[in-house]
Amino acid sequence: MWVYDKKLQYPVEVRDTNPTLAKYLMEQYGGADGELAAALRYMNQRYTVPDKVIGLLTDISTEEFSHLEMIATMIYKLTKDATPDQLEVAGLGAHFVSHGHALFYNNAAGVPFTATYIQAKGDPIADLYEDIAAEEKARATYQWLIDISDDPYINDSLRFLRERENVHSMRFREAVEMLKEDQVQKKIF
Repeated sequence: MWVYDKKLQYPVEVRDTNPTLAKYLMEQYGGADGELAAALRYMNQRYTVPDKVIGLLTDISTEEFSHLEMIATMIYKLTKDATPDQLEVAGLGAHFVSHGHALFYNNAAGVPFTATYIQAKGDPIADLYEDIAAEEKARATYQWLIDISDDPYINDSLRFLRERENVHSMRFREAVEMLKEDQVQKKIF
């Protein structure tokens, strides 16, 4: 189903080791409105939507996995050279004790990822509205990450991700309108 290009969807560079920024980025790695939750949500929902929007959910889910890879790369690059003391000062001491420099799906507060973040109602329009909300929350989080970051390289990648959230939101809005039009058409049997 997938073809994997061994490159990131968009380049990720960092200026300096910055475990505090990495901690904040974990919100988009393993948080409720992060990339993993979005990818899994859309992949799951594709089984209960009309055929005409299955491809949309699959495409966006796949792209969300590529965003997850970008966020993982940012976190790794921001922390790979950090000392245990730097990690402790950044609030990542408990993470380091449990995982070393390995990534783990949790949010910025250290709360582990949970499947309760993934919504699926089984009603295509309800699910698509959920997806629009998820994209808008991710877009807002990316903006807040940009606002708090002083790394111009990370901010460049975050701007790319923020704009992709806008595109996904628009695509889901188009899908809602398409399904609403189908609902009002007279059905002749």
